Amino acid sequence: MPRTRGRRLSGARLVVGMCVAHIFSMLGFASFAALLPTFFAEWGLSNTQAGWINGIYFGAYMAAVPVLVSLTDRVDPRRVYVAGAALTALAAFAFALLVEGFWGGLLARALAGVGMAGTYMTGLKALTDHINEEIRARSIAFYTASFSIGSALSFLLTGEVAADFGWRWAVGVVGLGPLVSLGIVHWLAPPSQPHHIARGETALLDFRPVLRNRRAFAYVLAYSAHNWELFALRSWLVAFLVFAQGQQDVGGLGALWSATALAALVTVLGLPSSVLCNELAQRVGRRRLVVTIMSVSALIACVLGFLAPLPFVFLFALVVVYGITVTGDSASLTAGAVANAAAGQRGATMAVHSFVGFAGAFAGPLAFGIVLDLAGGSGSLLAWGLAFASSGLAVALGPLVLATLGRRPAGEGEAQARS
Repeated sequence: MPRTRGRRLSGARLVVGMCVAHIFSMLGFASFAALLPTFFAEWGLSNTQAGWINGIYFGAYMAAVPVLVSLTDRVDPRRVYVAGAALTALAAFAFALLVEGFWGGLLARALAGVGMAGTYMTGLKALTDHINEEIRARSIAFYTASFSIGSALSFLLTGEVAADFGWRWAVGVVGLGPLVSLGIVHWLAPPSQPHHIARGETALLDFRPVLRNRRAFAYVLAYSAHNWELFALRSWLVAFLVFAQGQQDVGGLGALWSATALAALVTVLGLPSSVLCNELAQRVGRRRLVVTIMSVSALIACVLGFLAPLPFVFLFALVVVYGITVTGDSASLTAGAVANAAAGQRGATMAVHSFVGFAGAFAGPLAFGIVLDLAGGSGSLLAWGLAFASSGLAVALGPLVLATLGRRPAGEGEAQARS
């Protein structure tokens, strides 16, 4: 088949193409979180059950990603990506057509999580295989920041379609996005040569060398703390904004914009935050910047939920600042893990990075829902305050890890210190 023209894409055009594909692959990402108030009403979910459905997406991702991403060291990442995108679309259509309650929602979102395991980091692997070292960190920043664009569009598109046509149509429409990403990657991404497995080299799922790499693994653990906070926020943001709006006569911003549109705005700001902070990290040092951002984010999280009765415009301004700090460290954490990966182990390192990182993504939304239920339910100000504080305590572990495992051995130069 004459497709070689598209597959000669390299450099900036390849980065743009893979970022666009990533955005389309994410359109179904927030379909459950964006419609959470609807599912509370229609399915009678508890906060813990909602936490399970939010969290299982990341739990399934976590279970599948070690195999799928490690496989990209041995087979062309495009093949894994295409299969993952197809599964993501199938899961969305099944949710739209068949799901009636908790157990069906749990299964459909689990399948969607496996699909994302086949697209997110495998897409990054397909990208980093074909760009040079000089632009790799910046390219990783743009790719990971595209997660925020896709997530924001998912909130916005799901909310707008649901308002006019109902939630089933909304979930079905966003399920078309992964099919677009499938086509982009299949036709435009260059093929990757499998890594040659030499005698005595580690087996496919042998992650011991990655776990022994203290510098890379420090970023992996910090990424888990980051994801706990990030995905707890994105899973519960719409519900929190609806709760805050119910505390007062919101007027102004709260009256003009729906909770899903406001959540989309907060989420899309993750793009400039992640990219600009990654640029700053290359000047002041990656570890120093990440520690600072995570510490500030933890402090905001510990007070945010208690401030819901504030005038809505002031509360939302704080939510925006929090959204910026939550995403500001994202690209730098992934770039730090990739930069410190040993030769021939980039795919395995990225697999461990995703597995451990998304263990936090699974636990965060679930723990948030459990705290809500234990502290009085989603109608309680104390419950929201404690739920957000639990996320703040989790992300505070990130700086502790980087301050211990992430320290460079004596004698390493400043260039290495910036990793």
